[in-house]
Amino acid sequence: MTDFKLQTAETATPEGREAIEKAEQGMGFAPNLVKILANAPAAAHAYLDLNALLDSTSLSPQEQQVVLLATSFENECGYCMGAHSTVAGMVGLDDGDLQAIREGTELPTARLNALRDFTRAVVRKRGYVTEDDIRRFRDAGFEQEQVLEVLLGVAMKTLSNYTNHIANTPLDEAFQAQQWSPPKGAVTA
Repeated sequence: MTDFKLQTAETATPEGREAIEKAEQGMGFAPNLVKILANAPAAAHAYLDLNALLDSTSLSPQEQQVVLLATSFENECGYCMGAHSTVAGMVGLDDGDLQAIREGTELPTARLNALRDFTRAVVRKRGYVTEDDIRRFRDAGFEQEQVLEVLLGVAMKTLSNYTNHIANTPLDEAFQAQQWSPPKGAVTA
């Protein structure tokens, strides 16, 4: 397998350095994912831009993390599950909801359960969701706008999940407490 270098501000191209510095400014450090993506600065900037756009949606910070975690669960991305489990705790996602997402079980919060289920359906069905999938999502109080915002989150996480699969991105120390592996017997695809 190709070894992907963890770029730094000193080793990256000027465009890659800009992405690393942007991540450091926004998060206090540049996660290993961004350091890997900096090998292709356009990909690093795309990821950071998608993240900023997701932050500007009507989804709450907790709902955003549900989308990102549900996508990462379906794609079996240990790196993103660890990273976003950490962030989910920081933005106040209920511990019971977070644990259920990580285990692939029913969430205690019905609205978030519907969001998780819809997101997983989008990923699993490659966007070919049924009218019933959309109806269940809408019945939980979501609108057309949120259908499309879920797609934005799925796009962002697909870029990072696949990058992590290909590059075997090492989990940052900051996310180690939330290390994750797919639960035995979990049906993810």
